[in-house]
Amino acid sequence: MYQMSYAETLEDSSYDRRGQEKEVFTLAIMQLREARDSGPTSEEAVQALTTISRLWSFLIEDLGSTENALPESVRADLISIGLWCIKQADKIRAGESEDFEGLIEINESIRDGLN
Repeated sequence: MYQMSYAETLEDSSYDRRGQEKEVFTLAIMQLREARDSGPTSEEAVQALTTISRLWSFLIEDLGSTENALPESVRADLISIGLWCIKQADKIRAGESEDFEGLIEINESIRDGLN
């Protein structure tokens, strides 16, 4: 019977995690598109903006951890992007913006960078 080494298991876990992150980004992007089409005060907007805020809050917490293996500069850049996404979602909720496109584009770029 073949047994995987610990390193192979870690690699698979990392790949699985990136795949899961990619799926969550894809879901959030789909919700943002529906929200854009339905309008900033729609139920779809409430759901999409909640999803994107929760996603980035979780990622920011993970990126701030010393156990995160990404280089510090990459982590800092991603945290900045995440903070912008949360602030943009808050602006849309407050009626100060209707810029779903910016959120969609940024999150598509991050998703597409996950390999």
